[in-house]
Amino acid sequence: MKRILMIIVVCCISLINVQAQVKVHKDMRTANWNLIGLRYEKQIEPLKWVSIFPPELMALHNKTIELPGYIYPTKVGSKFSEFLLSIVPIESCPFCGTGDIPSMVEVKMLAPLPFTEKPIKIKGKFVINNSGDNRSEFFLLDAKQVQ
Repeated sequence: MKRILMIIVVCCISLINVQAQVKVHKDMRTANWNLIGLRYEKQIEPLKWVSIFPPELMALHNKTIELPGYIYPTKVGSKFSEFLLSIVPIESCPFCGTGDIPSMVEVKMLAPLPFTEKPIKIKGKFVINNSGDNRSEFFLLDAKQVQ
């Protein structure tokens, strides 16, 4: 009996430790992120898929928009003028949990930003790359940080 009680206590302590380590991040979804999330893929022939950009999403093309999110560096450094922006923080595994892999936007800043794990908000020209090449599908160009 003592052995069973000891196992239960150890399991409870372990569960409390795991829950304490889980970071909860602020939901970054906005109307613009919801529109970006409308993109989907369609199979046009065996082993060939293309991205589909609904009209509501295409309406953002070449428009200046604001996006909150988290920095995902693409190079080593402490300041970045180019990075990916996501609605989930880098310490969250975008391939885990429920739902789909979140969309990311490739950002090209006017001036470099220092890396932060905190959410930022940036504003820039939103460009949709629907050419089918291997570059990002979404860009935020000439971006600057807003408060």
